[in-house]
Amino acid sequence: MHATSTSAAPARRLGLTIALVSAFAFGGSGPAAKPLIEAGLEPLHVTWLRVAGAALVTLPLAWRHRGLLRQRPGLLVGFGLLAVAGVQACYFAAISRIPVGVALLIEYLAPALVLGWVHFVQRRPVTRAAAVGVTLAVGGLACVVEVWTGMAFDPVGLLLALGAACCQVGYFVLSDHGSDGKGGREVPDPLGVIAYGLLVGAVVLTVVARPWTMDWSVLGEDAYMDGTAVPGLALLAWIVLVATVAAYLTGVVSVRRLSPQVAGVVACLEAVIATGLAWVLLGEHLSAPQIAGGAIVLAGAFIAQSSAPRPAAAEPVAAGAGAAEGLPVGKSAS
Repeated sequence: MHATSTSAAPARRLGLTIALVSAFAFGGSGPAAKPLIEAGLEPLHVTWLRVAGAALVTLPLAWRHRGLLRQRPGLLVGFGLLAVAGVQACYFAAISRIPVGVALLIEYLAPALVLGWVHFVQRRPVTRAAAVGVTLAVGGLACVVEVWTGMAFDPVGLLLALGAACCQVGYFVLSDHGSDGKGGREVPDPLGVIAYGLLVGAVVLTVVARPWTMDWSVLGEDAYMDGTAVPGLALLAWIVLVATVAAYLTGVVSVRRLSPQVAGVVACLEAVIATGLAWVLLGEHLSAPQIAGGAIVLAGAFIAQSSAPRPAAAEPVAAGAGAAEGLPVGKSAS
């Protein structure tokens, strides 16, 4: 048993590293998108550019894995609607009605909702450490976004933010879908799932965002990050290639190497990373409560991912230690 635990440790560390890379990539989308929005683009138009651009980049992957259209059509549509279009659309609609911090906090209730799904719907056990980690992460996130600075809640806005959280749950659950290959079904390739998910998301967002009304000239001009001029096309390239393509790919791999719940907790670091990048790149300084909240989120993620696996078939899915090695997916609106 000692040998098994020793061999699992490197895989666990690799999974955590990949999850952190994913969180960084996703977290970098906001600081890159904000200058474009301030330059005149609508938030929903930036979202469409992000998803549609990534869909074009991954189009060769979609062709290579075209067999997925016949094998897993439901998974592809679900991923595109929930993990790509749903999170994005609900989040941006929510922040038009309630404070961004409140919407982000509600969206990041997703890890806790995943635990509820696993425990109450799937009736599978979870470790106490994972539950404690989620609690700490959500509490710390409240400090990061300083939720107490804006408490004027609009009911529709709250429902939209909760919709974003539910779509995030779909992201993490779908990421783990089919990873064990049970029932004789071939495990779907994560690259193909992501590529088709982005295609579906791009189609849906085209209807919602109506890109033909966008001011395309903004992309050919400079945008400003805390007074520093940056080409709009360079920002768009970062959003598409790093904050979307690379972020989704690493997010999928991390979910399969860890578990939906643990990867969800680590994904909470996205808000911390985004805030830190905004401090450095946009001059949006952190307050003392935000710094403390970031430390709490880090502690929660560490506690959840470091919980030791239990032997035998009854191993809790939230134990971390490579509970689900296989395939993918993921995410966020920020």
